[in-house]
Amino acid sequence: MVLSAKTFDELTARELYEILKSRAEIFIKEQGIHYVDPDDTDYRSLHIFGMEHDRVESYLRAYRTDEDSVKIGRVLTLSHGKGNGTILMQYAMRAIPEKMPCKRIILDVQKHAVPFYERLGFMITSGEYLEAGIVHVDMCLEL
Repeated sequence: MVLSAKTFDELTARELYEILKSRAEIFIKEQGIHYVDPDDTDYRSLHIFGMEHDRVESYLRAYRTDEDSVKIGRVLTLSHGKGNGTILMQYAMRAIPEKMPCKRIILDVQKHAVPFYERLGFMITSGEYLEAGIVHVDMCLEL
């Protein structure tokens, strides 16, 4: 898997298409979330992704919420249980502070994924809440 971290303007048309295709496959088809996925946040995000066999196998986007915090969202892997999520997150945890200096990385996490993020050093910072009909919590990694 070849990993990249690019701003929106650095993405090729093919990369953007593959990102949107993978996001639709996971969030709309697999998880049944009904929403308009492409949003204006994509324009100001750092897109971090792993390409494998000309497909975006793993992906997340990161964007600044204030001068000290960068938020990760739209985290996905097409193949579950192969370690690609860990590889993607470890790469992101290095790339984000390099390209977007910050004091913390924050994210909204589906409850079932909390142990995965805890193993990476993230801590729960909120109670449970519903987002798109799925139980989430907020998590944070202080850098």
